[in-house]
Amino acid sequence: MGAITIRNLDDHVIERLKMRAAVHGRSLEAELRELLTQASCQPLIIEAVVKADRIAAMTPKGELREKRGR
Repeated sequence: MGAITIRNLDDHVIERLKMRAAVHGRSLEAELRELLTQASCQPLIIEAVVKADRIAAMTPKGELREKRGR
């Protein structure tokens, strides 16, 4: 497994993360690991845009206009 170092993190942010970890019954390290894991699983907006572009490219332009009522 890899390691990450985050520099120049505001003390207020660290305290909030510690409180969040305590609420979840985890260490700060475990809480950060969970947050990063969840964030990495979120789909990127660009992925949705690329998918929409693919669908639009497969749809005949006249058909798209008819569905819009034009």
